[in-house]
Amino acid sequence: MNAPHVFEIAVLPGDGIGPEVVAATVPLLEKLARGAPFAFRFSTHPAGALHYQATGEALPPATLAAARAADAILFGAMGWPAIRYADGTEIAPQLDLRVELELYAGVRPARALPGIALPLADPRARDIDLVVVRESTEGLFASRGRGEIIDDREARDTMVITRAGSERVHDFAFRLAQRRKRRGRAGRVTCVDKANVFRSMAFFRKVFDERAARFPDIEARHNYVDATALDLIRKPWEFDVLVTENMFGDILSDQAAGLVGGMGMAPSGDIGDAHGLFQPCHGSAPDIAGQGKANPTATILSAAMMLDWLSERSGIDALADAAHRLERAVDAAFSDGRLRPFELGGRDGTAAIAAAVDANL
Repeated sequence: MNAPHVFEIAVLPGDGIGPEVVAATVPLLEKLARGAPFAFRFSTHPAGALHYQATGEALPPATLAAARAADAILFGAMGWPAIRYADGTEIAPQLDLRVELELYAGVRPARALPGIALPLADPRARDIDLVVVRESTEGLFASRGRGEIIDDREARDTMVITRAGSERVHDFAFRLAQRRKRRGRAGRVTCVDKANVFRSMAFFRKVFDERAARFPDIEARHNYVDATALDLIRKPWEFDVLVTENMFGDILSDQAAGLVGGMGMAPSGDIGDAHGLFQPCHGSAPDIAGQGKANPTATILSAAMMLDWLSERSGIDALADAAHRLERAVDAAFSDGRLRPFELGGRDGTAAIAAAVDANL
């Protein structure tokens, strides 16, 4: 029997509930690897607000080097509202990693899970299955750490949209739509912008239309960001893949998460051409840290995204099968409606949810 292919996974648990949800997820990955043609070697590395408070470093060089060398990065949550830089901004190594590793595509799926109560009464809400692709290296976030305050009377941050950045994120969105179409989805990409007001957004749309011509099998649409915010409430089931600027994607992906049960149910991947980082969309939640109340579902589903991404890169189909098993185990755990996280009015915490998923693998 051939030895399994070993994948190096850099684990960055971070702050607050980050270590808790990561600790609930890693054993599930280890279980999936038993007897499989793949294996994982996990290594844990420090970073985050509490580490910054203790050492003066938010993202140590050794941690960045380990992330760069790894096959994938499993990330918990980082940040602590009371711990900030001198300019008043929060500690956010995840943003540094996006820039350092060129993780330009923020992939934020929102899928209605069986058994989870949804805020929309329309029965079609059960069909919500969309992905927000957020350009993650430029846009308004390009001003992070570079904005200016003039004479204490005016503050300025600048949005940056480049052709190279737009081309690669649009191409990513179209390729994602192609993969989803092969799995039965609509095969549609919606460019979300404010092209009727800003030149930068008109340019973003222009590049989108140019790249769309290279993917004739995928339907290309446009929608202004304000109309998209409305349509995510009116008819979210009509969306497939949405591609948008950094700040718009930050906001819309949280709104999409709210449609399917909240941030505890929302996974994500920050993906570039050479690296992939996978993390729950939620923050560090200091108010419930250490109480066992954190919902690990978003982290578990992020791990499934990691498996799927590793499969695509390595050509090992068993990884994609494992990703599907993990997603189906999550669905089965919640399907009868009895398993309910704290934030949805239930009494099931980290251990109970992880155990339910494990039982369905």
